[in-house]
Amino acid sequence: MHLMIRTTFAAIVIAVFVFTPVHAAPPPRPNIVIILSDDVGFSDIGCYGGEIHTPNLDALAAGGLRFTQFYNTSRCCPSRASLLTGLYPHQAGVGHMTDGGSPVLDDGYTRDLNNHCVTIAQVLKSAGYSTSAVGKWHVTQSISPGAADKHNWPLHRGFDRYYGTIMGAGSFFDPAMLCRGDTAISPFTDPEYRPPPGEPYYYTDAIGDQACRFIRQHDGHEPCFLYVAFTAAHWPMQALPEDIAKYEGVYDGGYEPIRRARFAREKQLGLIDPSWDLSPQFGNWDAVADKKWETRCMEVYAAMLDRMDQNIGRIVQTLRDERLIDNTLVLYLQDNGGNYEPLGRNPAQNRARADHPTLAPLPASYVQTEMRPKQTRDGWPVLDGRKVLPGPADTYIAYGKPWANVSNTPFREYKHFVHEGGIATPLIAHWPVGISRKGELEKQPGHLIDLMATCVDLAGATYPKAANGHSIYPMEGVSLRPAFSARPLPERAIFWEHEGNRAMRQGDWKLVAKSPGGRWELYNIINDRTEMHDLASAQPDRVAQMARQWEAWAARCHVIPWPWKPPYGS
Repeated sequence: MHLMIRTTFAAIVIAVFVFTPVHAAPPPRPNIVIILSDDVGFSDIGCYGGEIHTPNLDALAAGGLRFTQFYNTSRCCPSRASLLTGLYPHQAGVGHMTDGGSPVLDDGYTRDLNNHCVTIAQVLKSAGYSTSAVGKWHVTQSISPGAADKHNWPLHRGFDRYYGTIMGAGSFFDPAMLCRGDTAISPFTDPEYRPPPGEPYYYTDAIGDQACRFIRQHDGHEPCFLYVAFTAAHWPMQALPEDIAKYEGVYDGGYEPIRRARFAREKQLGLIDPSWDLSPQFGNWDAVADKKWETRCMEVYAAMLDRMDQNIGRIVQTLRDERLIDNTLVLYLQDNGGNYEPLGRNPAQNRARADHPTLAPLPASYVQTEMRPKQTRDGWPVLDGRKVLPGPADTYIAYGKPWANVSNTPFREYKHFVHEGGIATPLIAHWPVGISRKGELEKQPGHLIDLMATCVDLAGATYPKAANGHSIYPMEGVSLRPAFSARPLPERAIFWEHEGNRAMRQGDWKLVAKSPGGRWELYNIINDRTEMHDLASAQPDRVAQMARQWEAWAARCHVIPWPWKPPYGS
């Protein structure tokens, strides 16, 4: 069973040689597969300068197009809201997070997708596409198994089928709030899918397996939209032993050698301008007390991305086996930069592993609802701190700020912030019959808001003005289709805000500030994308003019008034 609209070889011959003797007929509407990874830096994957083994992503890049100036919104929930709706996150109601500790205000900070947005799946479904999603959802505050209100769960936001986690993080060996459709399930009693006998359940593999399964199960009478949201490489650092073993010794030299090698590779690949300065290194390797533990954090992080790439390879191979790859647009990107959060790294948390399980085993039918489980299924307490090496199911540790600095090479800052290290993402676009540029770089800026516009354009869909009795905000983005054939995208300004961190980019210039009370900085992004030479004091008129533009956007898109202290403008 296939996803594409079938056309016989004879019909193709007639169309090309009889009806269109000069210009070939356009391809039928493509299948669209969007693959999103989690908490991954600009330079981590191989084709963007990293040493991590990602041959399948590298192959997609070699056969397609790499964008060098594509942007996310710096954090998990807002990026997903923006990607899915084609709006800035505040317009979709997710100006901050969906979790219980987040502020709640009207409009921009409702902690839920609101009624004034639609998802790509809803729009493409109205155009005759089938729709499936696998992996992390994280755009609803309704995350309990018995939640009565599931209007923002995938099946109620345009997806025909869903397998994944509703909440934002959890164990890779026992994921929290794993669902099939609307039903929370245990991975060990799911009647439709379980790991092979003798093999552990590992969420990255399960996401890959389900994506392949959805592709094979499709009836083939319509094109397909598939959204694949991996949780790699979000904390906790957990990976399979055979993948960790590949990276033993790779990071023994510490942060700086890896960062310098990536910087050189990025310049060699043409991803960055050789004239840019490398942003400062965070972390002194000589001062690290437990180098084995610190090295292991990065080894596991690399292993997580390696396994994700293996599963992307299986997804691509399934498309190839089903004879779909030629007319499928595959997009790969990341939700924010490397994550500096210090979860599980506090020395006060140190607790050594016992020599045997100390807790009662959990039944196979137990539905895990805790982001950080207290124990593994077989009774081992889940530990953090520096007395356990990260990787196994009974550990819960993040890789830390210095390694996040490496991930974001050559840029400043991290997830949460809107300097380039927080918002720069690879975008790989692969579509054999629709992208003529093979192995090329695209240097025009783009943003998550552009994915909806691109999908609507390619699908011939109609974006609605109203849905379910509510007005729908117009799309904010532009279609990327012109860039696929080296044509210019429309000139426009792009904006950001998260936790009071704020920015705008227009042409060669970027205005950016850190924290609610932070002053505006100004950079010529073409000459200095690593944001090392602040020109704000030299060009106060430009700063004032751009700040006014940002304020007008913030008012229009429900960014302000905001909940951060001090209030904007104080």
